Amino acid sequence: MKNELRIGFMGTPDFAVPSLEALLNNGFAVPVVVTAPDRPAGRGRKLKSSPVKQFAQDHNIPVLQPERLKDPAFAEELRQYGVNLIVVVAFRMLPKEIWALPEHGTFNLHASLLPDYRGAAPINWAVINGETTTGVTTFFINEKIDTGNILLQESTEIGPGETAGALHDRLMNLGAKLVVDTVDWISSGQAMAIPQKQADPAKHAPKLERENTRISWGAPRMAIFNKIRGLNPYPAAWTELENHGTVSLLKVYRSEFSDLTEPGIPGQIKVLGRKWHVRAGDGWMELLEIQLPGKRRMAVSDALNGLELDKNARLL
Repeated sequence: MKNELRIGFMGTPDFAVPSLEALLNNGFAVPVVVTAPDRPAGRGRKLKSSPVKQFAQDHNIPVLQPERLKDPAFAEELRQYGVNLIVVVAFRMLPKEIWALPEHGTFNLHASLLPDYRGAAPINWAVINGETTTGVTTFFINEKIDTGNILLQESTEIGPGETAGALHDRLMNLGAKLVVDTVDWISSGQAMAIPQKQADPAKHAPKLERENTRISWGAPRMAIFNKIRGLNPYPAAWTELENHGTVSLLKVYRSEFSDLTEPGIPGQIKVLGRKWHVRAGDGWMELLEIQLPGKRRMAVSDALNGLELDKNARLL
């Protein structure tokens, strides 16, 4: 069946590109790619194409960029390309009119071991919650997000200090291999999908927003350490610096446990030499890499060169 498959690939960010590339490298026909419409970006607000669109154009693959996925014209275009399998990697939620269209179904690559971490930010939340294992899953799409029958899964360990960015890159490549394995299995005619079990307890991966990315200095050190690395490099854990009577935003990218043992109040700051210590709920932490307003991301030792902290400065 391999030569009969005509895959409609749907994806937008960098995470999806290796999967598309792997399909092409393994000889699968991808007659059309679907991605998000071009959006204004940068200071000049010029229209910018998605990484998936750029890759598709470089490989002379037609690209569709529908504003409305329920538009009947979009479904008709997919039919005209003869699509009989849809592969989704980091794209929008599809209406039934689309995912039910191809003969061999529509499957999605998700960056967790489902049913754990259904939702928008599975990589971040696995790290934030201190998981030691995660992985990737392919599953057939149905009416409810991330709940369809599972095809294949592949697990991997999370390093004790690994950031979400580093894990993202590893899962991106692990996922590309799983996508090819899944399409191979479907093309063999032997693929069997199994229903997802109910997660107990349920682990969720909600969208990252302002409030759930803020550091709470009253929390245990390990929880803060995991939150910082789980939001590195994007969108970055943040806090507020109260200094000289003003309050400003401070992003934190890297930290470690401090060897200070004296008592303190959560958020209290101690600068000793070129090291910036902050009191957490159960001990002290050392900030290693931060970003001050209007500045680039930098090592704390560099940031301290131009920063005067008063004796009552604290993190809120």
